[in-house]
Amino acid sequence: MDTVETLDADATTAVGSEARQYLTFLLDEAEYGVDILRVREIKGWDTVTPLPNTPEYMRGAMNLRGTIMPIIDPRQRLGLESIAYGPSTVVVVLNVMHEHRSRIMGIMVDAVSDVYNIADTETKPPPDCIGTISTEFVRGLATVRGKMVIIVDIDQLLNAGELAMVGNPAQ
Repeated sequence: MDTVETLDADATTAVGSEARQYLTFLLDEAEYGVDILRVREIKGWDTVTPLPNTPEYMRGAMNLRGTIMPIIDPRQRLGLESIAYGPSTVVVVLNVMHEHRSRIMGIMVDAVSDVYNIADTETKPPPDCIGTISTEFVRGLATVRGKMVIIVDIDQLLNAGELAMVGNPAQ
């Protein structure tokens, strides 16, 4: 799967001032969401170059049209069981902020699910204990169409400062 889907920022503006759009993806049959304005594109899974002396959750680096970006396995970062990559495995390319600088990073996900409009008032704070997932990575929880969506703090999850050793920050 070598196709690349680029998201049009004009088509992803929030509906009203109280709602945001979230791209949701699956990890271990749970649905997670990230602010769609942080998503640059969705790319089919490809091989990555492993890098020595990096955290276990960092799978390596990938060249995306001249930009070297780290690829993170959020399953390991969140303490979930690792699985073999399948045909639905994709890389979600994100803009991550650290110290007022943007950097491009990719996360491997089991599958992309949907895009939801979620009002800020529908997002609830995470409980103190939500299984194996650290609450530092979770901005909130929302119920959409009868399903629980875990809204991820992508800046905390990917921790650009921790991974500054790889590539150059996005311009």
